[in-house]
Amino acid sequence: MESGQPSRTAYAAAAHRATHQVVESGRIFTDPLAVDLLGRDPADLAGEAAANPTRRLMRLFIAVRTRFAEDALAAAVATGTRQLVILGAGLDTFAYRNPHAAVGLRVFEVDHPATQEWKRTRLAQADIAVPPALTFAPVDFESGTLADGLAAAGFDPGVDTFFSWLGVVPYLTREAIVGTLRLVGGLGAASQVVFDYAEPPDSLPPDRRAAYEVRAGRVAGLGEPWISHFDPAELAGDLRGLGFDEIEDLGPEQIAARYFGLTTGRGGRAGGHVIRAGHPRTG
Repeated sequence: MESGQPSRTAYAAAAHRATHQVVESGRIFTDPLAVDLLGRDPADLAGEAAANPTRRLMRLFIAVRTRFAEDALAAAVATGTRQLVILGAGLDTFAYRNPHAAVGLRVFEVDHPATQEWKRTRLAQADIAVPPALTFAPVDFESGTLADGLAAAGFDPGVDTFFSWLGVVPYLTREAIVGTLRLVGGLGAASQVVFDYAEPPDSLPPDRRAAYEVRAGRVAGLGEPWISHFDPAELAGDLRGLGFDEIEDLGPEQIAARYFGLTTGRGGRAGGHVIRAGHPRTG
């Protein structure tokens, strides 16, 4: 990763969030800062979407996972959560429109230093102020750990915390994923984590397998290939083994029903998931 440049996939996710505001008017997830922070002409975003209709499903999935995470966060704040850690924050805008600032929600954005450098430049160019409740926690995982980065940023492990981990897990090894989940579950305070994942490609029907291969080839071409996939039942067992006693997992059928009012009648259909796992206070 070059200094002053974002991850290409982080930029692509931000472009999908911004395009959702333009093309679908933010119907699933409203983000008034997404387009400004990206720094793109809305007409160009709309034109690219029209020229690449196959990207619509990914765009809507990204909107859904963000909506799911922020709804879950709101419920957690209502029961006492006062820290939010955004892992792989990219161009996420939550901290700059934080509706829970008045009750004391503190936000930590964790990302590679190069991505954070570029983001802070974009914030200044877009005239978006960095709020006092936000702390940047730069972490280069080649030379440091998440625990060290959070500690240096002033994170309090004794405060109930919500971790938002979107668009990251597929790019990590299972060892790295389990290590992060173990850290989240090892806090003395109550903790929750939301992340997205994909089922193994061999579980997909032929038409969706072909679409998957196209998307996988695209991100691999950017130098950031998908590495990890999970069977939902096995993942649930792994999470319970790590002490997460509350699990809410939405697969394609549940996403279609909750956010689009659709019932396909194809129960158990494989695909992308977004999941919330809760770990009780241990102290």
